[in-house]
Amino acid sequence: MRYGFVIDQRACIGCHACTVACKSENEVPLGVFRTWVKYVEKGEFPNSRRHFLVERCNHCENAPCVEICPTKALFKRPDGIVDFDKNRCIGCKSCMQACPYDAIYIDPETNTAAKCHFCAHRLDVGLQPACVLVCPEEAIIFGDLDDPTTRISRLVGRESVQVRRPEQGTKPKLFYIGADETALMPEALSQPLGTMWNAPDAAHNVSSAQSSAWLPHTEHAQVDYNVSHKRPWGWRVSAYLLTKSLASGLFLVLAVLIAFGAAGAGTLATPAIIAALFFLGVTAFFLAIDLKRPDRFHFTVFKPQWGSWLIRGTYILMGYGALLVLWLGLWLFASPGVPLSVLVGIAAVFTSIYTAFLFGQAEGRDLWQEPLLPASLLAQASIAGAAGLTFVAVAANVSSGLLHLLALVLFGSLLAHAALLTLTLVMPHPTANAAWGVRELLRGAQARQFWLGGVAGGIVVPVALLLVSLASPASALSLTIAAALLTLIGLVTYEDSFVRAGQAAPLS
Repeated sequence: MRYGFVIDQRACIGCHACTVACKSENEVPLGVFRTWVKYVEKGEFPNSRRHFLVERCNHCENAPCVEICPTKALFKRPDGIVDFDKNRCIGCKSCMQACPYDAIYIDPETNTAAKCHFCAHRLDVGLQPACVLVCPEEAIIFGDLDDPTTRISRLVGRESVQVRRPEQGTKPKLFYIGADETALMPEALSQPLGTMWNAPDAAHNVSSAQSSAWLPHTEHAQVDYNVSHKRPWGWRVSAYLLTKSLASGLFLVLAVLIAFGAAGAGTLATPAIIAALFFLGVTAFFLAIDLKRPDRFHFTVFKPQWGSWLIRGTYILMGYGALLVLWLGLWLFASPGVPLSVLVGIAAVFTSIYTAFLFGQAEGRDLWQEPLLPASLLAQASIAGAAGLTFVAVAANVSSGLLHLLALVLFGSLLAHAALLTLTLVMPHPTANAAWGVRELLRGAQARQFWLGGVAGGIVVPVALLLVSLASPASALSLTIAAALLTLIGLVTYEDSFVRAGQAAPLS
């Protein structure tokens, strides 16, 4: 059995009866929606028309929200319905990033995720979903897609049906008949600041031509009514990316210096590992306070869903922390040995790059799906480690030779970061969602922060300072310190713009 929906947009009159019934039946709070009707105006007067699109959870066959959920709060029933258990949810918002359809919200009353669950409580007692029951035009058809005798099965087999964002490979079980193509593609439409009752500010509209050449020609088409577009992750995630880079990079750069016999590197070991452990703790702190239900943080340990990279990342962080403590203890009283150092180094690498795989599970954010992201995060860890060790070295009053080596590592890491960033931006972007994110970085709302903070302040100026410091030993100390400080500020600035730009494209 596979339950699914068909929305016949040829019959839909945009009356919002489904929205009201859903809110009433499921006690959905004000300001959030499980099902809603989008209005799209297309054409130019007098040849204009309003198109409707009923949107909700697609109950995907390959549901990315189930895969990324760290505590099994989201799960797929045997009948194909993607359901949720609010009592297991920790409010991490990763499911909102994974959903390509903007169908999941945070309930303002429970601070847990919620969405359309097909009125499963009604189905279980032989009743229809509330939206199906109230639709005056019978435009919402539900049933078993595997049963050839059902109306929905016959419609899907006979009619030309459409789905939203088929390129995601989620195999949605919400099908549309007669839906306007541009209504199905939120990236192809202007997103005005006005409403259907007042004139939008044309200066703030985002046209398809601005977004990407990948998009279809959609002049004189815009969204007039829709739910608000959410950006669930903000500065806490950006800060966590920096502290995680510091926690992993400090050991990686230190281990390389010790392995190659850099004079004075051993004197940095104790303060560097203590600093790494501190930033690891700060990383866990940022992860915890970003949860809507931080009181349930322990669910990640006691109720894990092992397929989620949020859970895998949690255990990677804990394992890396334990290995750091062991390495430091042996360093102080004996010798950690090469095998343990290699093991800690591997854990540090995974600590630095695992977020790329977590972002990879965020199917709704195509900008984050870039294949170079693991290498980019490793380069950023190297930058943070070299910059952090520079401050440790200055505090420890080590030789100028070691500072020179750290400047070289920082210089090389910055060049690697710049090269990877350039490749990421110039490589072809196969979807409109990804292209929108790149445009947001290069010339959109995040452009000033990206160019001034992330590129100029975080790469160009530090590289110039390091070049001068490497050529002029007399001013090397002050210039290297300035470069190290700027790179750390630049890293968190870049990460913040990258995280926000990835969430810029509308999903509904």
